[in-house]
Order: sequence, then structure tokens, then C-alpha cells
Amino acid sequence: MRVSKDQAAENRARIIEVASQQFRQKGFDGIGVADLMKNAGLTHGGFYGHFASKDDLIAVSCDEAMKRSAEKWNTLAEQGPEEALAAIVSSYLAKNHSGGLANSCTMAMLAPDIARHGGEVQTNFTNGTKKLLEILESVTSGSSDKARRERAIATMAGLVGAVVLSRAVNDPAFANEILDAGRAFFGPEEGSGD
Repeated sequence: MRVSKDQAAENRARIIEVASQQFRQKGFDGIGVADLMKNAGLTHGGFYGHFASKDDLIAVSCDEAMKRSAEKWNTLAEQGPEEALAAIVSSYLAKNHSGGLANSCTMAMLAPDIARHGGEVQTNFTNGTKKLLEILESVTSGSSDKARRERAIATMAGLVGAVVLSRAVNDPAFANEILDAGRAFFGPEEGSGD
């Protein structure tokens, strides 16, 4: 039975969504195509109608996840610069962000996998990270363009690091302490270095 173009587009979007969650939860090598398709409610045989390979799906899902993050950060950045930075930091370091792995940030959950994977996946991640950095830089204070960029890079690295650490520890109070410290340090005034 042939599916409509609209249904095919919905199926593709569903595969990307499920893959993105499953990759963040299990890593790229932690789940195969058959299980991804089963979790998407589709047949294994339909996969190759949408993607050339699992690597193709990994690259597309990484790109889509980074675009969703940029959309969210752009929405938060529409506030004034001080409010926008606080909103981005607060949103990124939300306590529920340290909950389920499948709903975590691609940067925090998959950066080591991406570094090992290379190729188009790493290119998509690099481009997405640069876009997020551009947004963060636009809401970061500093005495010069160079100072704003350096602070934005340090803030991004600190935010990602705080999420990684909060995920890795098995003490919820300590995990929350890490997130609280990140929010306090990377907010608009604290840790500015200016």
C-alpha cells in the first residue's frame, strides 16, 4: 500500500524525532535501525525509503535537534539582553533538564559520540553550535566583540558542562547544586569577567 506524500513526510519526521530521543538516551551505537523503526511505530523495511543509511539518519537528527535548540534560544533572545541571557541560562539549566536522557540537550548528551563519528554529523553539530553561540553572543555583555565572544564561549561550555555533571552524578541534591551554581555563575552579572 502506497502512502501519501503528507504521510511519508509525517513518517520521516516521526523517525527523526524518535531517533533523536533514542540517540540521546542510548548513544549512536546503543540502538539499531530495527529498534528505532519499531519505536517509531513503523516497519524496518520502510527505513530506506527515508534515509540512505543509519549515518544519514544520525546526521539529519543531529541537525534537526540543533535547529530546535536555536529556535528556542532565538525565542528567549527576543527579550532584552539581560533578561534574554538569564532566560537562556535558566532554561538550559532547568532542574527537569537533568531528568530523562531522551529529552536532554544534544550537546550535553552526544558530544563525545559526535567527536568520534566525524563527517556530516560533526559538520552539522559544528554549524549548530556556532548558531547557538551566535545567539548567546548577542545577549552577552562585554567591553568588546572579542570579550563578548569569549564570555559566550565560556558560558556555553559551562552550561553544557553543568548539565553533563548533573547527569553523571547519582545524588539528586548534588545534581541540583551543580545546576544552581551554574545558574548563579553564568547569569547576566555573575562571572562576567568584565
